[in-house]
Amino acid sequence: MKRNLPSRYADALISRSKLIIVLLLVLTAIIGAGAVVGTSADGEIGRAGIDSEEQAALEEIESTYETDDSVVTQIVIKDADGDVLTRESLLQSLRLQQEIRENESINTTLQAESGLLGLENIVATTAYVETRTAENGTHDTTASRNGRPPAPTLDQQIEALKTRSDEEVDALLARVLDPASTASDRDPTPFLPSDYEPGETSADARLTLVFQSDESGGASETPQEAYDAQVAIASLVDERFDDAFVFGQGIIDEASSQAIGDSFLIITPVALVLLLIVLSIAYRDIVDVLISLFGIGVVMVWLQGIQGWLGIPSSSILIAVPFLLIGLSIDYSLHVVMRYREARTGDLGADTESDSRRSPPTAMRAGIAGVVVALAAAAFTTGIGFFSNYVSPLGSIQDFALLSAAGIIAMFVVFAALVPAVKLEVERLLSRLGRDRQKSAFGVSSGPIRRVLSGTATLSQRIPIAVLVVSLLIASVGAYGATGLDTEFNQADFLPEDAPGWMESLPEPFAPAEYDVRENLEYLSDNFRQRGQGSEAQILIRENVTTPALLTATDDTSQYTSRNGTIAMQSDGTATIETPATVLRSVAAENETVAAAIDARDVDGDGLPDEDIAQVYDLVYDVAPDRASTVLYQTENGSYATARLTVGVETDAAAQSIASDVRQVATGIEANAPVTAVATGGPVITAVAQSALFETLVEGFAVTLGVILTFLLGLYWWRYRAPGLAVVVLIPVLLALAWLLGTMALLDIPFNSETVVITSLAIGLGVDYSIHLCERFVDERERRESLDESLVAAVTGTGGALLGSAATTAAGFGVLALALSPPLHRFGLVTGLSIIFAFVSCVTVLPSLLVVRERYVR
Repeated sequence: MKRNLPSRYADALISRSKLIIVLLLVLTAIIGAGAVVGTSADGEIGRAGIDSEEQAALEEIESTYETDDSVVTQIVIKDADGDVLTRESLLQSLRLQQEIRENESINTTLQAESGLLGLENIVATTAYVETRTAENGTHDTTASRNGRPPAPTLDQQIEALKTRSDEEVDALLARVLDPASTASDRDPTPFLPSDYEPGETSADARLTLVFQSDESGGASETPQEAYDAQVAIASLVDERFDDAFVFGQGIIDEASSQAIGDSFLIITPVALVLLLIVLSIAYRDIVDVLISLFGIGVVMVWLQGIQGWLGIPSSSILIAVPFLLIGLSIDYSLHVVMRYREARTGDLGADTESDSRRSPPTAMRAGIAGVVVALAAAAFTTGIGFFSNYVSPLGSIQDFALLSAAGIIAMFVVFAALVPAVKLEVERLLSRLGRDRQKSAFGVSSGPIRRVLSGTATLSQRIPIAVLVVSLLIASVGAYGATGLDTEFNQADFLPEDAPGWMESLPEPFAPAEYDVRENLEYLSDNFRQRGQGSEAQILIRENVTTPALLTATDDTSQYTSRNGTIAMQSDGTATIETPATVLRSVAAENETVAAAIDARDVDGDGLPDEDIAQVYDLVYDVAPDRASTVLYQTENGSYATARLTVGVETDAAAQSIASDVRQVATGIEANAPVTAVATGGPVITAVAQSALFETLVEGFAVTLGVILTFLLGLYWWRYRAPGLAVVVLIPVLLALAWLLGTMALLDIPFNSETVVITSLAIGLGVDYSIHLCERFVDERERRESLDESLVAAVTGTGGALLGSAATTAAGFGVLALALSPPLHRFGLVTGLSIIFAFVSCVTVLPSLLVVRERYVR
């Protein structure tokens, strides 16, 4: 019965082909309705919810400290060959701020008190203060605290600079930028490049910060209004300055979306042309091409419907699923059609009819019976390969795994039932119309393709050991190279890249936009301390917060860091870390009472108290509660439970590198004070999540291989009492995987939580190819006397279908390497390579293994 089951399925399909077509079309309509009725709103890649010490520390900080959740936009004014501290340049920035305030859609997102702040504001405010002091004397009745007039409006700041000459503004700049000056109550150096020399009155760049808040959604929701405002600010900046840029998450999102759109605008026609060319070469028949495209269309309808019914939100990673299913659909279609053609022309054998040229029903019965088990086994193993990613703690990866597996099931139903039934009815119709359609299968008839395929079979038959040794040596080199693969996750790797020159010369609407967001990020990281999302990590201090040793340990945190590390450095060479010690020093510099209290308790003369620490903290809380509450948590009974350090980091660095450097600071503090210190914050949580995700996916990778091996052992024992074939089938897959990892190392492509999902395709396609070829060899070996004839028949017959499939799939995926979006680019490149390696391994290594096994068994 087990050997007759495929034949019984084929008989049922042939005898009820019309009913099957009707039922599956009705089912397609029902499932496809999910695309309209179901819900699949836009989603995000998201952050994994990993239970960890770092996550617990972050949650404690968010519940006990007033964290700054404002959105920060950075405006960089540059002049590489000139000076951006001129009177005219400063006035230009102030007028830009006016335009921003006058734009209602932008202004509603700005923070009320300090929405805009830059060096231009510091200089203009100082000019205004000096003018008012000169006019009213030192006893100005309108003066606020510190003896200064109230903060001037933008109009007053502009007027204060306009009324001064260039020379007067230069002199004013010299006073403001003098390190010993008290002309301004705000430090101007954070708005100047990191290589700025204190006291200089010229610079080639400066920074303006825009602080935004968005009340449109909850804390966990994307502040879309603020992000939209960033794009609007960028337009205003481009109109006013020749060399300036705006940077923020909204700018990144806008560039990424536009890059994906531009990529598909260029890639889609190229992919379609390549697809049609390769399909036309493989099929050499418009009817079969149309039937294949019909099957692909039905699979896409099922995919959209399943996504809608399951309520799976759209995300950038799900873009890969349609490409995956199109590639696999072409593979299945080629196997069905080519096996039918071989049966139709008699190349598959003529054991049921005296005439080697069979009728369409007989040919379809023989063809589908010979291929349906391989299709089912390939669908199961490929589906398992992708569904194994469901163990990921990341929701978007789970959606990818679920939708991929569901799509593969749909694809099997379509190409194992609907497409053969449609193909049969079309052939019957054309036969009644007098059309004799005796088409040979791709690679079977004489020609260069057959010569190449038969040559690989002959090579494997004559020198199988040599083929295996060479393949193993290449795999060993690849495995060695894989040990040096970068496994870190860097958010900068996802930023769009500028298009190559040939793309920029394309006519509209295909010419892509210019993408300098990655270049701008590098410039910001090299020249300024960055602000906004991902620019800060934190350290939570528990136990003995009032010990003097904590202040000493957190006073000079630069001893725990490296200048070449990922922690941002200030112009004086110290790390950009806010600690209880730095807050005490800064408050004492402005308040005599705090300074006196510290001096009275300073035993060793380092400017920090060595006793009665809690009393000093109380005094700082009374004088500057806003600043004290950023580094200390005071409970309701007045005691101090925890302390917090805020660590500025370089946002273009890998998350794992940032986490390592911040943990090094935490370890240094623990070594010098009787406290516990936990590194946390956005970049550290990302590193923890990505590391856990990577480990989970790699474990899923291993589990997938185990499940596939177990399935194949059972399958080949059930069908042939030859479980060893399962190992034979998997060895070419593992070798191809080693080749792929080695090539990734050579091309400097990281092996992280993103690409490990992509490389799972190597297993899926590799097993798919190997199962088809192995099944065909076993079938041919039973009918033929000679091992050589069996091998050539299998490799040229099924190998031709595999070549057509590999060519179309590699072309379809490979064009994604042209994408301007780095994730799409990597997806196309890695997938294309995995397909090529899977095919080459299948038609060289697998035949050699089959020959060696045959000789050993015999």
